[in-house]
Amino acid sequence: MKVLTIEQLVRKFSLKVLVGEDQLQNEIKQPRVHRPGLEFVGHFDFFPTERIQILGSKEITYLHKLSHEERKLRIGNIVQYHPPCFIVTAGEDGLTYLTQHCIDENIPLLVTKEPVTTTDYIIKLDAYMVKELAPELAVHGVCMNVFGIGILIRGDSGVGKSETAHTLIGRGHRLVADDVVVLKKLSAQTLLGTHDEKTKEFLALRSIGLLNVVRSYGQKAFQNETRIALEIKLTKWEKDALYNDLEQEPSFTDYMGIKIPSMEIQLQPGRDVAGLIEAAANNWFLRQQGYSAAEDFLSRIEAEFT
Repeated sequence: MKVLTIEQLVRKFSLKVLVGEDQLQNEIKQPRVHRPGLEFVGHFDFFPTERIQILGSKEITYLHKLSHEERKLRIGNIVQYHPPCFIVTAGEDGLTYLTQHCIDENIPLLVTKEPVTTTDYIIKLDAYMVKELAPELAVHGVCMNVFGIGILIRGDSGVGKSETAHTLIGRGHRLVADDVVVLKKLSAQTLLGTHDEKTKEFLALRSIGLLNVVRSYGQKAFQNETRIALEIKLTKWEKDALYNDLEQEPSFTDYMGIKIPSMEIQLQPGRDVAGLIEAAANNWFLRQQGYSAAEDFLSRIEAEFT
């Protein structure tokens, strides 16, 4: 299981550490944060104790209005569950009581450098942690964004994946990853494709070597990540293996429980593979809009005989 440390969170979001400098290696295992509300009034039936607890202006104002004894009780009821940490988005003024509770229970207390909108901050935190803690799988291939559609190009080593990617870049599309594609499962339906940092912006071409596509073709040639919508397998040409059916039977590849539509393109000298990938991307998009060229064609034929 992937983990994220509090220290990584502190660095990413430039948080100030009020308590718990020696606890920053504590692990965060839940990808979403929690804003306690019912817990302050004694309801703990559904308290997600393994989540980061966010305290905004509403929570801090409520605590400030309580008597010393009542506040001690309310906070004590929460800290006894030892959540990974508290993050306060309403500034650090008047947090002495909360600081002492965190010191007593060895719970890191973090604050934003400046007061921020709690709802917006939670959205950013959740998005970051979902990506960082997502199950992931590294596969051999190329990931491209073609017409805004994430495409995973697979095939045997040397079949021409990177060369095809280079042609697509020349046509205005964007490289996401070459050679090693990292797939992240963000939800039951969402598969994200990205790079492994080491290969970021690089494209390896046989007989040429490594290219940095950003330095060679500009920032428009690269995209950091994309949602995978379609897999295309490049295979060697097999005589009589292709059929001119009006519409291919749907095929899928399973990645971590997510089924991705998959199709095969056979290679032969003179075949415009990049153009076929563009056509596949456009066709996929139209299918999502409810349009089928095959159904449209057949309806015209039927209309001619009626």
